[in-house]
Amino acid sequence: MAFLKYFQALTEEVQSADAALPLHEVVTRIEKLNEGLRAFWSSSHGWAPTDAAELMSKSRLDRQVSLSRSLRHWIDTADELEDGDLILAWANLGSLIEGTIKLFLAVFYQDFKADLETVKRTQAWHAKQQKVLEPDGLRLDVLITYVEKAELYGADELNLFRLVQDRRNAIHAFKDREIGTTQELRVAIRSYLAVLRYTAARLPYPDLMYEPSEH
Repeated sequence: MAFLKYFQALTEEVQSADAALPLHEVVTRIEKLNEGLRAFWSSSHGWAPTDAAELMSKSRLDRQVSLSRSLRHWIDTADELEDGDLILAWANLGSLIEGTIKLFLAVFYQDFKADLETVKRTQAWHAKQQKVLEPDGLRLDVLITYVEKAELYGADELNLFRLVQDRRNAIHAFKDREIGTTQELRVAIRSYLAVLRYTAARLPYPDLMYEPSEH
């Protein structure tokens, strides 16, 4: 299975990078980065273009911070999570990934709107109304398709996005779906920290003092 091969490789990569960090520290860093992103981008008028600033001001970046704290629910035990908890944990992580991609596209909203060639190849384009849809209303699968076609994230990030999307779809629990393992989830949480770092580092700021920090 492609996801399994990806996770085996990803586990090796994480072991050589952030493996020394306790999971509580990983979540703390995720929370701090998302708090830094919220602090600047939720009130970025005067720096971001007007339409982008308006889009971000109405977005709930505070909930990205809250969802970051919620990750602690899934790392506080050494035992395997029950199926119900594991499904909720994937939903938690999936919401964070969705919010991170949406923030990235919102910051670069003018570029997103101007990228008609790529947008029209995804469901980010409303064919009947002949307009680009705002990124804050797009589903995760549409976001992943767009960032892949626009080449905004690499293969490792895209594989993580798809894995989490696939696992979080188990929230529709009546249908049998693969939910992975507790270990797989925790590797994915570590990998999200890397994605969040990468995303935050690509956003523009008027001064270094405004850049979010994980420390």
